[in-house]
Amino acid sequence: MGVKSCGAGTFFIVAARTRKNLDAKIVELQKMNVSFIIVCGEKVNHPNVVYQENAGKWAAINFGTTFIPKEAKVIVLNDVDTEIHNFKLAFECLSKKISLVYCRVQLSQGPQVKFYKILDPLRKHFHIAASGELMIIKNEVFERLLPIPACMAEDSYILFKTLELGYKANLCMGAYVTTERTHNAKEEAVYKNRTTLGIYQALDNSNPPVVIRVFYLMLPFFAPLLSLMGKDGRAWTKGIDQAVKDHLTKKRSTKF
Repeated sequence: MGVKSCGAGTFFIVAARTRKNLDAKIVELQKMNVSFIIVCGEKVNHPNVVYQENAGKWAAINFGTTFIPKEAKVIVLNDVDTEIHNFKLAFECLSKKISLVYCRVQLSQGPQVKFYKILDPLRKHFHIAASGELMIIKNEVFERLLPIPACMAEDSYILFKTLELGYKANLCMGAYVTTERTHNAKEEAVYKNRTTLGIYQALDNSNPPVVIRVFYLMLPFFAPLLSLMGKDGRAWTKGIDQAVKDHLTKKRSTKF
């Protein structure tokens, strides 16, 4: 049985590079009647917004943990540039067996629309990557993951480390966030480079199930097949290939 209430005992940590979308996110969370802190890369005069120079989302989350109230039972990680839909469905996925839930990302345009049609069916069976735009995790588990290491894919690190510790995760398709990503193949190649490199960084800092490690070991070999899907597929291949090279040469960028 899932957790029944998503108000009491729930604490949101929201990462924001700038003040853009900040006002809308504050209104959204206030309507949801949840406790929250927003870690912002710009100084803003609001009781629920704290300043930290932008060093990456991993750093924002680590800083945000210092504000978690003692009564918090569930931690929710969210991005400022998202709109949350059907949150209770995600919350209800938490149970005695499920300790972490990550939610679907819905986009209206761009190459990522097609990419998620490939990724989500895979993630229903194998947790090969998380979506950090909206993640829900039991605080007792979250505390065991801290501090989050310097990593561009802090969401996948959280997922991988949770699985490594023997807890179970779930992809919730009913709850989702709407947001914007890349708009063309050129932007997509850069984005795919960052996200893939971040996942390899996450793997360096965790030990998830063998099937996940094998998937990324084999990724450079089957990534070229994505080129058959046109310009977007070629962008994915280009980004993945560059990420593998960056990882092998120990490129350590951690600011997403």
